[in-house]
Amino acid sequence: MREASTDDVTGQIADLMQYITRRIRINSTSELAPVGLTHAQSRALRIVARADGPIRMADIAARLDIVPRAATSVVDSLEEAGLVTRHADSTDRRSILVSLTPKGRQLRVQLAEARSRAADSVLSSLTHDDRQQLLRLLSTISGSCGPRKGHM
Repeated sequence: MREASTDDVTGQIADLMQYITRRIRINSTSELAPVGLTHAQSRALRIVARADGPIRMADIAARLDIVPRAATSVVDSLEEAGLVTRHADSTDRRSILVSLTPKGRQLRVQLAEARSRAADSVLSSLTHDDRQQLLRLLSTISGSCGPRKGHM
């Protein structure tokens, strides 16, 4: 049996990464359905939750890698659900700051658990050491892709 070329291996890795990412996303979507959030809303909520205090709308858009108008729509839906609040930045009138509400903080815990279940259903065949190694490898790859915007 011949050994696969580097191009073959790279293509297989890309295919497997896309498949695994898709499976995790499908599982996440089913975990999020009862909560009533979309994947984009969940990501935005995580970004706001991880910020050290209020975060600018422009920063949310950058971390989601979407245009500011699209971020506004996502934050609109989170605000309507009572998960975030918006207020003007006192140091820059053009900026809007977004903060989690108590309800948003509570839901964030539920979402973290749901996200963990969704990923675990895909990663269940890996041991703890395998997962640690995978994390190291993916972190190395991620670092070579440039700055991470999403910090999902």
